[in-house]
Amino acid sequence: MVGLLDAFVRRQPDCFERTCFEDGHVTGSAWIVCPQRKNVLLTHHRKLNKWLQLGGHSDGDANTYRVAKREAEEESGLIVKPINDVVFDIDIHTIPARGDDPEHKHYDVRFLFEGDDLAQLRVSDESNDLRWVSIEELRSLTSEESVLRMARKTPKT
Repeated sequence: MVGLLDAFVRRQPDCFERTCFEDGHVTGSAWIVCPQRKNVLLTHHRKLNKWLQLGGHSDGDANTYRVAKREAEEESGLIVKPINDVVFDIDIHTIPARGDDPEHKHYDVRFLFEGDDLAQLRVSDESNDLRWVSIEELRSLTSEESVLRMARKTPKT
């Protein structure tokens, strides 16, 4: 995946703009775990109607770590802290056409964060719901392989 992302960024000068539909665009996501690393925060995404990690568009910002952190905090109301600053996961997936936006790809760069699972959450306009979910019980909410892959990669405390 790293090679595909790197090649895409090199050939597409507007790759960090949400209006780049030719090949798609880069997004940033946050895999947010509780301090004990037993639960993960998921959003029920309003447009996609799926339980997913928090994240969003780069909107011109080439620093995908900063994008992931910003989106996580905006979409949850939490203050999240990085577990480290290395890329945790990369996923390239197709987003269906919606309104004026054609079908396109998201080159999603994901980072690992920690959040307080006892803090009050704030559901944003982009979500139907937010929920802390036991990593062991993820399959009851989603069959999304990229979400299940991140669960398998989550480090233990």
